[in-house]
Amino acid sequence: MIEATHVVVGVIDAIAVLMILIGTVGALVGMLRVMRTEPAGHERRLVWIAYARWLVAGLTFQLAADIIESTVVESWDAVGRLAAIAAVRTFLNYFLERDLAEVRERDAARAEAASIRP
Repeated sequence: MIEATHVVVGVIDAIAVLMILIGTVGALVGMLRVMRTEPAGHERRLVWIAYARWLVAGLTFQLAADIIESTVVESWDAVGRLAAIAAVRTFLNYFLERDLAEVRERDAARAEAASIRP
């Protein structure tokens, strides 16, 4: 069971790294594209929002791997280390999600205000 858990944790961590890598490459390409043109401010923001979504997804997968890994650690020191890592990832995830929600609310308010104007 312990070996299977280590394999599962490794697979989930690999998925998380892949998601973060895809998001990072996408953000790099998006920012290079935006920098070559004269973008409106919202285009830059859209690139960062897309990147934040990839980061949130990757962090969520990493947190899942940490939770699974905590079931097989053998010392309190390892549990403490995992808890600290999980706390940092949860903290980052919370603030990324909050920032995304604020941007969505702001964009929805702007869209509503634009639709009301004659």
